[in-house]
Amino acid sequence: MSGIVLSAAVRQNLLSLQNTAELLSTTQNRLASGKKVNTALDNPTNYFTAQGLDNRASDINNLLDGIGNGVQVLQAANTGLTSLQKLVDTAKSIANQVLQTTTGYTTKANVTTTAGAVGTAGDLTTGGTTSLQGKTVILTPATGPALTLTFSNVAGAGNVNSLAALNTAIAAAGIGVTASISLTGFLTFTSNNDNASQSITTSGAAAANTVSITGTTASAIVAGSGTPVVDPNSQTIRASLVSQYNNIITQITTTSQDSSFNGINLLFGDDLKLTFNETGKSTLSVPGVTFDAAGLGLGPLTAGTDFLDNSSANAVIAKVTAASDQLRSEASALGSNLSIVQIRQDFAKNLINVLQTGSANLTLADSNEEAANSQALSTRQSIAVSALALSNQSQQSVLQLLR
Repeated sequence: MSGIVLSAAVRQNLLSLQNTAELLSTTQNRLASGKKVNTALDNPTNYFTAQGLDNRASDINNLLDGIGNGVQVLQAANTGLTSLQKLVDTAKSIANQVLQTTTGYTTKANVTTTAGAVGTAGDLTTGGTTSLQGKTVILTPATGPALTLTFSNVAGAGNVNSLAALNTAIAAAGIGVTASISLTGFLTFTSNNDNASQSITTSGAAAANTVSITGTTASAIVAGSGTPVVDPNSQTIRASLVSQYNNIITQITTTSQDSSFNGINLLFGDDLKLTFNETGKSTLSVPGVTFDAAGLGLGPLTAGTDFLDNSSANAVIAKVTAASDQLRSEASALGSNLSIVQIRQDFAKNLINVLQTGSANLTLADSNEEAANSQALSTRQSIAVSALALSNQSQQSVLQLLR
């Protein structure tokens, strides 16, 4: 107020008291909020720098939810792969049981030719006037090239002159028959154990699961049966194994379909993309696979057609083994991606802590220091009040004289 005149001493003490009150207010505000920088007016550089750090920490923290979901998607797929591997191993075990059960046929297909008498097992062409010398046999499987052999005591490509050489050539061609000498001294061709279900024919073309035997020896096939005789008991067991195998195949498909998390199934064709930083430039793409039965190269079997003999069982085992290899390869890739995501998840958490700590270092107040400041300012304020009172004593003395 312009009408009030204060002495220099009073004005000085009043100014000091006002400054102390302002400092005390600032200190109390810091103690209450825990921050030494509450607005841009307190410290523009620290305020905006801390705000940028906090914003980045918040953006990364928002990404952590997506990363966490990604970890669970990978965990779900890994759980599915583990179960699929067990199912595939069970299917392989069932196929192996076929190899251990009795042969499905009491009599295998066999034919005997009288085109030429056999000399000895070591020299087939010494059979006298009805010798096999110069005669040929052509074995044609249902799949693959035909095998043509000539019985000759002259060494040469395609020539054989002993039972061992004949069987070696047949086995090397992958044809499922074995040659032997009959009790009457002639050659007999019999389906081997692995191909017990196949038939033998003398026509030029071989139907499915059939071997055709032609050549100059075929015209004299007079004995044997080209069709195997079924063992009912053994085939009943094999049909039961087919049913068990098909149940496993069904479970492989349903397990693959059920291995999802939050609508994403890496085992049934879905892909996963994860973002690791706030700019969207750091990402990881995990391609999905289709690992139902068909995707693994497996399918249901048919009773009366499959598991009839060792050959059909071995064919199934080969497919199951290939499926197992696929699962192991995918498990390795999935494990690698899971490790990457978990590492990035931990990195993001640690980075958020670093950013928040940096922000705190720029804005947070030292409570011990501010408490000490508050105590000191309170003392200073009391002293200032006392000093102001002393400075007014001279004016009070004048007042006493006027009275």
